[in-house]
Amino acid sequence: MNLHLATIILIAANVLVSLKGFNDYGFFERYKFNISAIRAGQRDRALTSGFLHVDIAHLFLNMFTLYFFADVVISWFGPSRFLILYFLSLLAGSMLALYFHRNEPYYSAVGASGAVTGILYSAILLQPDMRLALMFIPIPFPAYVLGIAYLLYSIYGMKSRQGNIGHSAHFGGAVGGFVITLLFKPDIITSHPVMVLLLAVPIILLFVLQKTGRI
Repeated sequence: MNLHLATIILIAANVLVSLKGFNDYGFFERYKFNISAIRAGQRDRALTSGFLHVDIAHLFLNMFTLYFFADVVISWFGPSRFLILYFLSLLAGSMLALYFHRNEPYYSAVGASGAVTGILYSAILLQPDMRLALMFIPIPFPAYVLGIAYLLYSIYGMKSRQGNIGHSAHFGGAVGGFVITLLFKPDIITSHPVMVLLLAVPIILLFVLQKTGRI
């Protein structure tokens, strides 16, 4: 796969900032996502936290996913719109995390997962016939199944507060990728209406659960 320069730049930025964070605790603490710090005026954390990671495995997983799906989006939208989608998905993830954890001043998070999930969701919308095979499930299956399952798992994680995973940022990124892709290419709604509806189901479910106080 020949990576586009825009993808290479994003991966390089994530690697360099993350390596700096691994070796500089003060740097990591200053630029991670933190509710109380953002509320105190350090709004840049909503963006900078998306380039920090907790360890090499976390960094690798996000960059590996970006490696596979970035060029799908670039081939449809070009590098400029790809970058817009990436950064708006990152910010959408941060904003949803800020909303869901607004009463938890010590809540912190890092990672490019929101931005990468937005790219993943966009790629699925653009190429709904795309098929994937996971390492532990070698049989190819429709990519949209992964997208829907991932968001349903994120809802479960948000509801159960499971682990140290920023499920709300993942979900916010997916919502960002979904909405921005439809804004950039609205004819997807008429060309693949069933796919759009299926991918919208977890998003609608989340907001129903939130409105009814179940999450």
